[in-house]
Amino acid sequence: MNLHPRRLNEPEVNLTSLIDVVFLLLIFFMVSTSFTKESELKVNLPEAITEVPASLDPSLEIVVTVDGKYFVNEKELINSDPSTLRDALEAEVGNDRGMPVTIRADGKATHQSVVNAMDVAGRLGFANLNIVTVTGKK
Repeated sequence: MNLHPRRLNEPEVNLTSLIDVVFLLLIFFMVSTSFTKESELKVNLPEAITEVPASLDPSLEIVVTVDGKYFVNEKELINSDPSTLRDALEAEVGNDRGMPVTIRADGKATHQSVVNAMDVAGRLGFANLNIVTVTGKK
């Protein structure tokens, strides 16, 4: 009878394969993040000039006041709803969507009302949108 306890072998953990896996994951994430491309928004900023060239082409003018009211070619709309603006633009130009649209907004008008005017014009198919600026005094 053997009364001596059996010597248990200490379990060994081989870390080599674990380090290899972590290293491969690190390389994978480094390579995959370099393929992520942030979305870019190209904006043509308006330029202010001192002389406004006279335009012989008929144009459509949308005026946005401080309180968000719209005027289409100097005619006040009954409310500031985008559908009312859409109906007024359609009545004013008919099917001619090549006409340039000029948006003249007050400096203190809400951003949302200007965006609504741009959105309505864009949805109707107008591609030539201009925003009127004022030259600053030096």
